[in-house]
Amino acid sequence: MKRKIYTSNQEFQEQNEALRTALPFAEDVSVLAQPLCVGAHTIPNRLVCQAMEGCDGTATGEPGELTMRRYGRFARGGAGLLWFEATAVLEEGRANPRQLYITPDNLDAFKSAVETIKEEGLKANGKEPVVIMQATHSGRYSKPNGTPAPLIAYNNPIFEGDNPISSDRIVTDDYLDLVKEKLIGGARLAEQAGFDGVDIKCCHRYLNSELLSAFDRPGRYGGSLENRTRLLRESVLGALESCGKDFIVTSRLNVYDGFPRPYGFGVGESGTEFDPTEPIWLLQQLCDYGVKMLNITMGNPYFNPHVNRPFAMGGYAPEEHPLTGVARMLLGTAQLKKAVPELKILCSALSYLGVAAPHVAAALIQEGGIDLAGFGRQTFAYPDFANDILRDGAMKKEKLCICCSKCTEVMRAGSTPGCVIRDQEVYLPLHRQFCGGKK
Repeated sequence: MKRKIYTSNQEFQEQNEALRTALPFAEDVSVLAQPLCVGAHTIPNRLVCQAMEGCDGTATGEPGELTMRRYGRFARGGAGLLWFEATAVLEEGRANPRQLYITPDNLDAFKSAVETIKEEGLKANGKEPVVIMQATHSGRYSKPNGTPAPLIAYNNPIFEGDNPISSDRIVTDDYLDLVKEKLIGGARLAEQAGFDGVDIKCCHRYLNSELLSAFDRPGRYGGSLENRTRLLRESVLGALESCGKDFIVTSRLNVYDGFPRPYGFGVGESGTEFDPTEPIWLLQQLCDYGVKMLNITMGNPYFNPHVNRPFAMGGYAPEEHPLTGVARMLLGTAQLKKAVPELKILCSALSYLGVAAPHVAAALIQEGGIDLAGFGRQTFAYPDFANDILRDGAMKKEKLCICCSKCTEVMRAGSTPGCVIRDQEVYLPLHRQFCGGKK
C-alpha cells in the first residue's frame, strides 16, 4: 500500500477509509485561526511549531547563527506558538556539544533571542507568538563532548542488548534530586529571559521520560507510579511555585513508549497496545497542580521513530502503515483530552498527513479531541505553513515536508539538521558531507 505523504485530500480520504484509521476530516479549517487563552496568555492561533532541535548552538550553549535563522523563519511564518527547542540545564545532560544550554552566564543571549523572535513575529504578522522553552536532561542520549556519555535511570535490554551500560552510569536518587533543582532553576532562567513558559521535558526516552517506566528501579524514583513520575511532578510543582503566576509551566510528555512492561510507559500488563490508565492519572495530577496545557507525544525517535513521527522513507520499514501510527498518536491524544478536558492539549504527528493535516487538525479541534495542532519536521521544510493555512485555508503541496528522514540522517551523523529538500542552500551540502548525499 502507498507510503508517501498526501498531496491531495482525496488521496488521504481514500487511504483513511481503506485502512479504517478513522481520522476525522473537516473541509472548513477556519477554527485554526481562532485564538486560545492559556492562563494569562493568548495564543494568536491554533498552529504550533514543535520543538525541533537544530544542534547549532555555540560551545557554551547560546543560540548560534543558524539557530536564529531558523527561529526568525518560524516567527515570520505565522504560527501562534513556538515551542523553543531542547535546552539543557546541566552540562553533562547535553545531547551534543552544540545543544543549547541555559545558564546565568549566558542569559543575555537567550533574552536577545526571545526579543528577536517576538519582534520578527510582530513585524511580519501583527502579533507576537507565544514562546515556550523546553528544559531538558538527555539522560541515556547525553553526548556533551560528542561521544556517548549516558546517564540512565535503569538498564534496558531492549536498547542495550548484550552490552548493558555500566552500572556506575545509573543515576542515584541524590543526582535526580539535583536534576530536579536544575530543572526548576532552568524554569526561573527561562522566565528571566522573557520566555512565556517552560516545558519540563518528559518525552522520547530522555531522563525524565525514562523514569516513567522505571518499574524495577529501587528507591524514591522507581517502582510505584507515584515514584516513577516523581521527577516530573516535583519539577513541575517547583517551577509553578518558583515562577510568576502568569508564567506557563507545561511538559512535552510521552504517554506511550511502544515497549512492553517493565520497559514501557502507557502499556498494559501484557502486550504493547496503548493503555491510557497511567497517563490519565498523571495528566490529572499535573492539572490539579495548576498546569493548564500539555504537549502530547509517543514513541522513541532513536528506536521506534515510526511511532512518534511516521515516515515515508527511513532507516527501516515498519510493519504498520504510517497512517496507522498517525491515527494512534492523534486518536490516543484525543482520548486523553476527553479524560481530562480542563487541560489544553497539543497534538503531534501531523506532518505525514501532508495537505490533509490542517483538515484533520481542524476536525479534531471541533470534536474536542485537541486544542492546538503541532507541526515538527514540517517546520524545517515549510516554516511559513501557518500563514498559508491562515490565509488560504490550505497548505501548498510543493512546499511540504516529504517525510524522507534526511533531516534525521544529518543529525545522527553529527551535524546540524534541517530540510535537505526544501532548504538546500544550507542543508544539502551538510547532507553530502556527513551522509554521502547525492548531488
